[in-house]
Amino acid sequence: MPDNAPASLPLVFVNLDRDAERRERLEAELARLNLQGERLHAVWWADLPPAEQDALYSPQLNQNQYYKPLVNGEKGCYASHIQAWRQLLASDAPAMVVLEDDVRLDDRLADGIAAIAALDIPWDMVKLLGREHEKVRSQRALLPDVALVQYQRVPSMTAGYVISRAGAAKLLATRVPFGRPIDVDLRFWWENDLRILGTVPSLLILDETSFVSSIWATPPRVPLWQKLRKFAMKCKLSLGNARHRRQQPDL
Repeated sequence: MPDNAPASLPLVFVNLDRDAERRERLEAELARLNLQGERLHAVWWADLPPAEQDALYSPQLNQNQYYKPLVNGEKGCYASHIQAWRQLLASDAPAMVVLEDDVRLDDRLADGIAAIAALDIPWDMVKLLGREHEKVRSQRALLPDVALVQYQRVPSMTAGYVISRAGAAKLLATRVPFGRPIDVDLRFWWENDLRILGTVPSLLILDETSFVSSIWATPPRVPLWQKLRKFAMKCKLSLGNARHRRQQPDL
Protein backbone atom coordinates (compact mmCIF):
# COMPACT_ATOMS: atom_id res chain seq x y z
CA MET A 1 0.00 0.00 0.00
CA PRO A 2 1.49 3.42 -0.87
CA ASP A 3 2.60 5.76 1.89
CA ASN A 4 -0.14 8.05 3.22
CA ALA A 5 -2.87 6.10 1.41
CA PRO A 6 -6.25 6.90 2.94
CA ALA A 7 -7.70 4.25 5.21
CA SER A 8 -10.74 2.34 4.02
CA LEU A 9 -12.80 2.73 7.21
CA PRO A 10 -14.69 5.76 8.57
CA LEU A 11 -12.91 7.55 11.41
CA VAL A 12 -14.46 9.63 14.19
CA PHE A 13 -12.81 11.49 17.04
CA VAL A 14 -14.52 12.38 20.32
CA ASN A 15 -14.16 16.03 21.28
CA LEU A 16 -15.91 18.40 23.68
CA ASP A 17 -17.12 21.71 22.28
CA ARG A 18 -14.85 23.62 24.66
CA ASP A 19 -11.69 21.74 23.62
CA ALA A 20 -10.93 23.63 20.42
CA GLU A 21 -7.17 23.35 20.86
CA ARG A 22 -7.33 19.57 21.09
CA ARG A 23 -9.58 19.44 18.04
CA GLU A 24 -7.24 21.57 15.96
CA ARG A 25 -4.22 19.54 17.02
CA LEU A 26 -5.82 16.24 16.10
CA GLU A 27 -7.20 17.57 12.82
CA ALA A 28 -3.65 18.63 11.91
CA GLU A 29 -2.42 15.12 12.74
CA LEU A 30 -5.10 13.56 10.54
CA ALA A 31 -4.28 15.92 7.68
CA ARG A 32 -0.60 15.03 8.00
CA LEU A 33 -1.45 11.38 7.29
CA ASN A 34 -4.07 12.19 4.63
CA LEU A 35 -6.80 10.72 6.83
CA GLN A 36 -10.39 11.94 6.85
CA GLY A 37 -11.88 12.26 10.31
CA GLU A 38 -15.31 13.32 11.53
CA ARG A 39 -15.66 15.13 14.82
CA LEU A 40 -18.05 13.39 17.20
CA HIS A 41 -19.40 15.87 19.75
CA ALA A 42 -18.49 14.45 23.15
CA VAL A 43 -21.29 14.11 25.67
CA TRP A 44 -21.33 16.59 28.54
CA TRP A 45 -23.27 14.46 30.99
CA ALA A 46 -24.96 17.28 32.89
CA ASP A 47 -26.56 18.49 29.66
CA LEU A 48 -28.41 15.22 29.05
CA PRO A 49 -32.09 15.07 30.05
CA PRO A 50 -32.69 12.91 33.17
CA ALA A 51 -34.55 10.27 31.15
CA GLU A 52 -31.57 9.85 28.82
CA GLN A 53 -29.17 9.66 31.75
CA ASP A 54 -31.34 6.93 33.31
CA ALA A 55 -31.35 4.97 30.05
CA LEU A 56 -27.56 5.06 29.79
CA TYR A 57 -26.31 4.65 33.37
CA SER A 58 -27.54 2.23 36.04
CA PRO A 59 -26.70 2.96 39.69
CA GLN A 60 -27.75 -0.62 40.51
CA LEU A 61 -25.29 -2.08 38.02
CA ASN A 62 -22.66 0.29 39.34
CA GLN A 63 -23.26 -0.95 42.89
CA ASN A 64 -22.98 -4.57 41.76
CA GLN A 65 -20.04 -4.22 39.39
CA TYR A 66 -17.79 -1.38 40.52
CA TYR A 67 -16.22 -0.11 43.70
CA LYS A 68 -17.55 3.47 43.59
CA PRO A 69 -20.19 5.60 41.82
CA LEU A 70 -19.11 7.03 38.48
CA VAL A 71 -18.49 10.75 38.21
CA ASN A 72 -20.12 12.74 35.41
CA GLY A 73 -16.95 12.77 33.33
CA GLU A 74 -16.77 8.97 33.31
CA LYS A 75 -20.44 8.77 32.36
CA GLY A 76 -20.04 11.31 29.57
CA CYS A 77 -16.97 9.51 28.23
CA TYR A 78 -18.85 6.21 28.05
CA ALA A 79 -21.90 7.86 26.49
CA SER A 80 -19.68 9.42 23.82
CA HIS A 81 -18.33 6.01 22.79
CA ILE A 82 -21.88 4.64 22.72
CA GLN A 83 -22.70 7.41 20.23
CA ALA A 84 -19.87 6.19 18.01
CA TRP A 85 -21.07 2.56 18.13
CA ARG A 86 -24.59 3.62 17.25
CA GLN A 87 -23.29 5.72 14.38
CA LEU A 88 -21.41 2.71 13.02
CA LEU A 89 -24.50 0.49 13.09
CA ALA A 90 -26.57 3.22 11.43
CA SER A 91 -24.10 3.24 8.53
CA ASP A 92 -23.12 0.65 5.95
CA ALA A 93 -19.49 0.52 7.08
CA PRO A 94 -18.03 -2.82 8.23
CA ALA A 95 -16.06 -1.16 11.04
CA MET A 96 -15.10 2.25 12.40
CA VAL A 97 -12.00 3.90 13.86
CA VAL A 98 -12.75 5.72 17.13
CA LEU A 99 -10.21 8.13 18.60
CA GLU A 100 -10.22 10.34 21.64
CA ASP A 101 -8.78 13.80 21.11
CA ASP A 102 -5.64 13.48 23.25
CA VAL A 103 -3.60 11.30 20.89
CA ARG A 104 -0.92 11.74 18.29
CA LEU A 105 -0.77 9.45 15.27
CA ASP A 106 1.99 7.08 14.31
CA ASP A 107 3.05 7.37 10.67
CA ARG A 108 1.92 3.75 10.08
CA LEU A 109 -1.65 4.35 11.26
CA ALA A 110 -3.32 4.58 7.83
CA ASP A 111 -1.69 1.35 6.65
CA GLY A 112 -2.56 -0.28 9.95
CA ILE A 113 -6.23 0.63 9.65
CA ALA A 114 -6.38 -0.74 6.12
CA ALA A 115 -4.70 -3.97 7.23
CA ILE A 116 -7.19 -4.36 10.09
CA ALA A 117 -10.07 -3.83 7.65
CA ALA A 118 -8.68 -6.67 5.51
CA LEU A 119 -8.30 -9.20 8.35
CA ASP A 120 -9.59 -12.68 7.58
CA ILE A 121 -10.23 -13.70 11.20
CA PRO A 122 -13.12 -12.87 13.55
CA TRP A 123 -12.55 -9.79 15.69
CA ASP A 124 -14.68 -7.27 17.56
CA MET A 125 -12.17 -4.58 18.52
CA VAL A 126 -8.53 -3.83 17.78
CA LYS A 127 -6.93 -1.45 20.24
CA LEU A 128 -4.48 0.97 18.63
CA LEU A 129 -2.82 1.92 21.91
CA GLY A 130 -1.58 -0.28 24.73
CA ARG A 131 0.98 -0.23 27.48
CA GLU A 132 4.67 0.00 26.64
CA HIS A 133 5.33 -3.65 27.45
CA GLU A 134 2.28 -5.82 26.81
CA LYS A 135 2.04 -9.48 27.79
CA VAL A 136 1.05 -11.24 24.59
CA ARG A 137 -0.63 -14.63 24.28
CA SER A 138 -0.33 -14.96 20.50
CA GLN A 139 0.46 -12.73 17.55
CA ARG A 140 0.71 -12.49 13.78
CA ALA A 141 2.05 -9.91 11.36
CA LEU A 142 -0.22 -6.94 10.61
CA LEU A 143 2.39 -4.77 8.86
CA PRO A 144 6.07 -5.56 8.25
CA ASP A 145 6.98 -3.88 11.54
CA VAL A 146 3.68 -4.07 13.46
CA ALA A 147 2.13 -7.18 15.03
CA LEU A 148 -1.52 -7.95 15.63
CA VAL A 149 -1.64 -9.38 19.15
CA GLN A 150 -3.93 -11.29 21.43
CA TYR A 151 -3.42 -9.98 24.95
CA GLN A 152 -2.86 -11.99 28.08
CA ARG A 153 -4.87 -9.23 29.81
CA VAL A 154 -6.74 -6.58 27.84
CA PRO A 155 -5.30 -3.15 28.72
CA SER A 156 -7.57 -0.42 29.99
CA MET A 157 -6.75 2.26 27.42
CA THR A 158 -9.60 3.48 25.19
CA ALA A 159 -7.86 6.40 23.48
CA GLY A 160 -8.13 4.72 20.09
CA TYR A 161 -9.46 1.51 18.57
CA VAL A 162 -11.12 -0.02 15.53
CA ILE A 163 -14.49 -1.60 16.23
CA SER A 164 -16.38 -3.97 13.95
CA ARG A 165 -20.13 -4.04 13.43
CA ALA A 166 -20.28 -7.26 15.43
CA GLY A 167 -18.36 -5.66 18.27
CA ALA A 168 -20.58 -2.58 18.31
CA ALA A 169 -23.70 -4.75 18.32
CA LYS A 170 -22.42 -6.83 21.25
CA LEU A 171 -21.54 -3.74 23.28
CA LEU A 172 -24.82 -1.98 22.63
CA ALA A 173 -26.77 -5.12 23.53
CA THR A 174 -24.90 -5.72 26.79
CA ARG A 175 -23.53 -2.38 27.98
CA VAL A 176 -26.54 -0.08 27.79
CA PRO A 177 -27.12 0.77 30.54
CA PHE A 178 -23.59 0.65 31.96
CA GLY A 179 -22.31 0.61 35.53
CA ARG A 180 -18.52 0.69 35.14
CA PRO A 181 -16.19 3.06 33.26
CA ILE A 182 -15.72 2.06 29.64
CA ASP A 183 -12.07 1.10 30.03
CA VAL A 184 -12.93 -1.25 32.90
CA ASP A 185 -15.98 -2.72 31.14
CA LEU A 186 -13.88 -3.72 28.13
CA ARG A 187 -11.48 -5.64 30.37
CA PHE A 188 -14.39 -7.91 31.36
CA TRP A 189 -14.55 -9.07 27.73
CA TRP A 190 -15.87 -12.58 28.52
CA GLU A 191 -19.14 -11.17 29.85
CA ASN A 192 -20.20 -10.34 26.30
CA ASP A 193 -17.85 -12.61 24.31
CA LEU A 194 -15.75 -9.80 22.89
CA ARG A 195 -12.68 -10.67 20.85
CA ILE A 196 -10.35 -7.78 21.60
CA LEU A 197 -6.96 -7.64 19.85
CA GLY A 198 -4.27 -4.98 19.72
CA THR A 199 -1.27 -3.65 17.83
CA VAL A 200 2.36 -3.81 18.98
CA PRO A 201 3.92 -1.36 18.75
CA SER A 202 1.00 0.99 19.30
CA LEU A 203 -0.17 3.05 16.34
CA LEU A 204 -1.13 5.96 18.61
CA ILE A 205 0.83 8.02 21.13
CA LEU A 206 -0.75 9.78 24.09
CA ASP A 207 -0.40 13.53 23.67
CA GLU A 208 0.79 15.61 26.60
CA THR A 209 -2.79 16.87 26.96
CA SER A 210 -3.81 13.36 28.05
CA PHE A 211 -2.26 14.00 31.45
CA VAL A 212 -4.75 16.82 32.08
CA SER A 213 -8.28 15.47 31.94
CA SER A 214 -10.85 17.73 30.31
CA ILE A 215 -13.91 15.84 31.52
CA TRP A 216 -13.49 15.30 35.25
CA ALA A 217 -11.82 16.95 38.19
CA THR A 218 -9.18 15.46 40.46
CA PRO A 219 -10.78 12.36 42.04
CA PRO A 220 -11.46 12.47 45.77
CA ARG A 221 -9.46 10.43 48.23
CA VAL A 222 -10.57 6.79 48.22
CA PRO A 223 -11.80 5.56 51.62
CA LEU A 224 -10.80 2.17 52.98
CA TRP A 225 -14.10 0.45 52.15
CA GLN A 226 -13.78 1.51 48.53
CA LYS A 227 -10.20 0.23 48.43
CA LEU A 228 -11.45 -3.15 49.62
CA ARG A 229 -14.19 -3.19 46.96
CA LYS A 230 -11.62 -2.24 44.34
CA PHE A 231 -9.37 -5.10 45.44
CA ALA A 232 -12.29 -7.53 45.18
CA MET A 233 -13.08 -6.26 41.67
CA LYS A 234 -9.46 -6.73 40.59
CA CYS A 235 -9.52 -10.30 41.92
CA LYS A 236 -12.69 -10.99 39.94
CA LEU A 237 -11.05 -9.52 36.83
CA SER A 238 -7.92 -11.63 37.22
CA LEU A 239 -9.81 -14.85 37.90
CA GLY A 240 -12.28 -14.31 35.08
CA ASN A 241 -9.54 -13.49 32.62
CA ALA A 242 -7.51 -16.57 33.57
CA ARG A 243 -10.56 -18.81 33.32
CA HIS A 244 -11.87 -17.60 29.98
CA ARG A 245 -8.86 -16.51 27.91
CA ARG A 246 -8.03 -20.05 26.76
CA GLN A 247 -11.53 -20.42 25.31
CA GLN A 248 -10.61 -18.05 22.48
CA PRO A 249 -8.45 -19.42 19.63
CA ASP A 250 -4.93 -18.13 19.11
CA LEU A 251 -4.19 -15.85 16.19
